[in-house]
Amino acid sequence: METISAIVGWINGIVWGPPMLVLILGVGLFLQVVLKFMPIRRLGTGFKMLWAGRQASGAGQISPFNALMTALSATIGTGNIAGVATAVFLGGPGALFWMWMTALVGMATKYAEAVLAVKYREQDELGNYVGGPMYYIRNGLSSKWHWMAPTFAGFGAIAAFGIGNTVQSNSVAHVMDTSFGLPPLVTGIIIMLLTGAVVLGGITRIASVAGKLVPFMAVFYVLAGLIVLLANFGSLGHAFGLVISNAFTATAAEGGFAGAAVWAAIRFGVARGVFSNEAGLGSSPIAHAAAATAGPVSQGLIAMLGTFIDTIIVCSISGLAIITTGVWTSGESGAALTTMAFDSALPGVGGYVVAIALSIFAFTTILGWSYYGEKCVEYFLGVKSLVPFRVLWCIAVPLGAAADLGFIWLLADTLNAMMAIPNLIALALLAPVVVKLTREYFASGGKSESSTPAE
Repeated sequence: METISAIVGWINGIVWGPPMLVLILGVGLFLQVVLKFMPIRRLGTGFKMLWAGRQASGAGQISPFNALMTALSATIGTGNIAGVATAVFLGGPGALFWMWMTALVGMATKYAEAVLAVKYREQDELGNYVGGPMYYIRNGLSSKWHWMAPTFAGFGAIAAFGIGNTVQSNSVAHVMDTSFGLPPLVTGIIIMLLTGAVVLGGITRIASVAGKLVPFMAVFYVLAGLIVLLANFGSLGHAFGLVISNAFTATAAEGGFAGAAVWAAIRFGVARGVFSNEAGLGSSPIAHAAAATAGPVSQGLIAMLGTFIDTIIVCSISGLAIITTGVWTSGESGAALTTMAFDSALPGVGGYVVAIALSIFAFTTILGWSYYGEKCVEYFLGVKSLVPFRVLWCIAVPLGAAADLGFIWLLADTLNAMMAIPNLIALALLAPVVVKLTREYFASGGKSESSTPAE
C-alpha cells in the first residue's frame, strides 16, 4: 500500500504542478475574456432563469432547475466542509482567496461546459439524453482530437468511485463515529441502502431527490454558518485581511499551524476549489445534458450558478468560520477543524450541525456522481451496463467507509486533474462555438435556441 501511495503521490505532484494550475485558471480566464465577462455580468439573469427553470421548457428528462440541483448535489459535499478546512490547514488563510479566484473564472468554464453539453448531446437506445465532454469532443472536434473522448470517460468512470463515492462515505463514517459513536461499517451499510433506493431509479429519481434535499441543506448550513460569523463579527475584518495578505505572502507558523509558502496557498486553494465546485472537471455538464431546456445558452446561464453557490457562498462560510474563530492555528484538519469552528460559536450544537450537514451533502454527492459514473461507463458499454454499474456503485459505499482517508483524498485529487486535462483542452478549442451561440442568443433576445440533440 505504501508503494501505491508513493506512486500516486508522485503522479499527483506532476498533474497538480504549475502547468495544471495555469491550464485551469488560464482556460477559465480565457473564456471569461472572450465572453466579455458575461457570466459575472449576467449573474442576476441566471438566478431569474433558475427560478423559471423549475418547469421543463424543451426536450430532456429533467427540469433545468433539477439539472442544476443534480449538479450541485455532486459538488456540494465534503469539499465544502472538509476540503476547505484541509486547504486552510495546508495553505493558510490565503488558500481561500485562490478558491474564490478559481470560482470566478470557473463560472465561465461551467457556463461553456453546459452550453456545449446541450449543443452536442445525443439520445441513447432508451431515448434518454446523454452528453458531456466525451460527446462534445466527439461531435464538436475533428477526428484528431477524438482520442480525448474515451480518455475523459475512462478517467471519469474510475474517478467517480473516488471523488464521488468512497471519499464521501469515508468522510461521513468518520464524522458519525466521532460525533455519535456509530461504527463506520454500520454507517456505510445505511448509506448503501439509502443510495440503492435512489440510484436504481435513474436520473429522474436522483434529480427529484436532489431538487428537494440540496436547497434545504444548503440553506440550513449557510444559516448556521452565518450565526458563527455573527458571533465572531469583530474578527471578520481581520479574517478578510489574512485571506488577502496570505494569498500573496507566506503564512507564518502560529500555534499548531506549521506555516505555508505562497505556492501552498495557490496549490491547495485551486486544488480544493476544483474538488469542490468541479469547474473544468467536466462532470456537471453530464447532468446538464439531461435538462429539458430551451437550448444551450439557457442551460449555461443556469449551470454557471453552480460554481457561485458552491464556492463563493458555501465554501466561504466554512473558510471564514474557521478563520474568524481562530481555530485554523489549532493543528486540526479536515472536518474536525470545521466542527471546532462551529462548536466554538454554537457550543454543544455546532458539532452536530456539521455532522448532519456533511452527512447529507456527502449522500447527495454519492447520488449525483453515480449518474456521472454510469454515463462514462455507458459511453463504452452502452445501456446494458447501467444496472450492473448501479449495483457495483452501491457495494462500493460501505467499502469506502472503512478505507484510509489520506490515500482516498490523494487518489481523488489526482484523478480530478486527469479528468480535467482533456476537458479543458476541448473547452479552449470549442470556445468559438460557445461565443457564437452566446452572441446569437442575446442578439435575438433568447429566441434563437434549439435543444435538439446532435445527429
